[in-house]
Amino acid sequence: MSYAGVLLVFGHEVRFDGWATVTGAARVLGSAVSYAVYLVYSGQLVRRLGSLRLVGWATTIACLRCLAQFALLRPLSAAWVPPPVIVLSVINAVLCTAAPVVMVMMAIERIGPSLTAQTGMIGPLSTIAMGVLVLDEPFNVWILAGTILVLAGVLWVNRTDG
Repeated sequence: MSYAGVLLVFGHEVRFDGWATVTGAARVLGSAVSYAVYLVYSGQLVRRLGSLRLVGWATTIACLRCLAQFALLRPLSAAWVPPPVIVLSVINAVLCTAAPVVMVMMAIERIGPSLTAQTGMIGPLSTIAMGVLVLDEPFNVWILAGTILVLAGVLWVNRTDG
């Protein structure tokens, strides 16, 4: 149900502007599929390793790959940045990467990968709200219908039978 809401909004908002649209949509789909695979398999690994150890391994590997990509594609002189950029980068790394990854892994450990993925659909909803309230983006009936479907899906998955 939640995915139907996302597809409803996407289907209404999408515009075909040539191959860039196809390429962008394919990249978004690939990202969503790889994240879904990550969530499912991380559930098994969390049970074996624990959430914090898995986060440590995953972020270490990701960091090393980012550094390798930088070293391959940029001159090392590009690594020099002013101190304020370093401070903002550390804040961003902690608040927007480390903390969310730890919280997602802890959620997988406690409630499982499926429920964590469905509950994670709340993130895009908050993005919509912030876009409307802060950036003055439009909010139409299609976005409202998609939002209702996403919320209904999250509530349905989180229901308690009893």
